[in-house]
Amino acid sequence: MEAFIKHTGIVGPVDRVNVDTDAIIPKQFLKRIERTGFGQFLFYEWRFDTEGNVNPEFELNKPRYKGASIMISRVNFGCGSSREHAPWAILDYGFRCVIAPSFADIFYNNCFKNGILPIKLSEEQVEELFQRTAKHEGYQLTVDLESKTITDEYGLNISFDLDEHRRQFLLQGLDDIGLTLQHENLISAYEAKRASRSFA
Repeated sequence: MEAFIKHTGIVGPVDRVNVDTDAIIPKQFLKRIERTGFGQFLFYEWRFDTEGNVNPEFELNKPRYKGASIMISRVNFGCGSSREHAPWAILDYGFRCVIAPSFADIFYNNCFKNGILPIKLSEEQVEELFQRTAKHEGYQLTVDLESKTITDEYGLNISFDLDEHRRQFLLQGLDDIGLTLQHENLISAYEAKRASRSFA
């Protein structure tokens, strides 16, 4: 898993509340067994019309947000079913960070397991980010996980809170498997000892 230390990127707004996982990655696209390839289907029913044509009204389809890697949205982002495909699609599309006032618990936890940094800010702070994004074309934020700050080139400086355990996971690029493999020598020694006993 790629570590998250400091990231600067264009901000892409999804100005909706209660964005659920079926909107993030519709169920008809859950047939793949790999973690990759889901980005093309992110927000599919919002990005495209019923005939598969690009919907120019959807925010992320607008040229000014092309290449966005930091998403901002509203309350209760990632609600609905517990599918891990949702963060897979977000990451595969190119987003490394999602900022919202609140997240559904399972989605929030799944983000950390996939190298995405979800940041909770107040509704007032998120509203300010929406206003700045609308005002400045190509608006960028810098998210620094080491200092737990969000800054821009116009004087913004916001601090955010994050559980230290999760922060270290992202800083080191560790998922649950990676954390376990840090003890590979001890695991191998235990397995070798167990194997020798079984033949004794």
